[in-house]
Amino acid sequence: MKKIMEDMLKEKVWAVVGASNNKEKFGFKVFERLMEKGYRAYPVNPGCEEIEGKKCYKTLSEIPEVPGSVSMVIPPRAAIGVMEEAAVLGIKKIWFQPGAESEEAIEKAKLLHLDVVYDNCILVELG
Repeated sequence: MKKIMEDMLKEKVWAVVGASNNKEKFGFKVFERLMEKGYRAYPVNPGCEEIEGKKCYKTLSEIPEVPGSVSMVIPPRAAIGVMEEAAVLGIKKIWFQPGAESEEAIEKAKLLHLDVVYDNCILVELG
């Protein structure tokens, strides 16, 4: 999984599914940290219009460019549909924040031939 993490962190365009306006939530923290580290990060959350002045998208399909990696900060049950959409768009890299993964979601990612990271926090890896 270390190699997959390294490859994902080389991607310059990310989507953060579950991004949030609430500065206490991991969806906000992940989005903010990616931006601080120089990544182009797109917030995805159907319940938000914008986060920190950036337009928030309802789905991955609405993002104006295809992200190289997707950070999942959503409940595992919601991840299945997002991964199916990612696969259709040609997105191959999914990073589950701790608590966003489940055995079912991980298995689905493998069935969709996605590279998947779990049990690792992107905030820790980005420093």
